[in-house]
Amino acid sequence: MQASGRYLYVLFCCQQAIEKALKALIVERTGKFPPRIHNLPRLAKPAKLELDAAQMDFLADLSNYYIQTRYPEEISSMATSLTREKAEQTLRMTEDMATWLLSMLK
Repeated sequence: MQASGRYLYVLFCCQQAIEKALKALIVERTGKFPPRIHNLPRLAKPAKLELDAAQMDFLADLSNYYIQTRYPEEISSMATSLTREKAEQTLRMTEDMATWLLSMLK
């Protein structure tokens, strides 16, 4: 998707990767099903994570790219506003955060 310029979907997949890692931590740490939400900062709380301001900002920004329930015109607008640089930076940050989150799983 990155190579074909579909940057919105790159960011959507980044959001999904972090969401799934957070939900795995919630299950492991609480023994309960995770909340049925897609807001990453809200998922960080029951995952019992201590995040710095930059990490929380990243999660908040990434949450904006959950697109399943958005209106088509909003998706189109979001897609045209994204750049290769934004997608590449987000992908790198997602890889770092996902590696860190998954390292906490037993």
